[in-house]
Amino acid sequence: MTQPQPFLRTARLDLWQPHARDHQGLVELLAPEAVRANLGNRPTSVVEEFNRLLRNAGSWALYGYGILTCRPRGEDRVVGICGVFHSWRGFGKGMDDTPEIGWIFAEETWGQGIASEAAAAVLDWFAAAHPGKRVACMINDINLASIAVARKVGFSVYGEHREEDGGAALILLEKNAVSLSPAS
Repeated sequence: MTQPQPFLRTARLDLWQPHARDHQGLVELLAPEAVRANLGNRPTSVVEEFNRLLRNAGSWALYGYGILTCRPRGEDRVVGICGVFHSWRGFGKGMDDTPEIGWIFAEETWGQGIASEAAAAVLDWFAAAHPGKRVACMINDINLASIAVARKVGFSVYGEHREEDGGAALILLEKNAVSLSPAS
């Protein structure tokens, strides 16, 4: 019997489509407060990460693209998630009903270029599989590491959004497949 293969492979990572076996790895990935700090720093739980897993799988089922589970090549340990998923943020500004890239990686990988490596592979695949589509991204304005990743893989700032509750400012970025205007 043939062994399952990752959806994408980079020099250091295997990127897998969502699977039920990812659940515990997501719980462990999102447990540290430092990992959640730029995600609204909401507490996580087994239930919340199960719901994240279902959202990840749902984007694949409905749109043909979504978040991938990232593991070191040849290992089963989850070190991150990265992908282009279909989002609807509810505040307009080019962030509703659109492909959006996101990544979350374990502290042990920070500063090693792992997020950039995964994001570049995902974007290359997405551009080939869904040609001509704009991809959006939103990042907490104090998350300088993620802003650097976004710029490294070709995103540019087109706006900002602040929640009505006065929360952190979100930097809105985009990468256009072809020279489209931000209003496209």
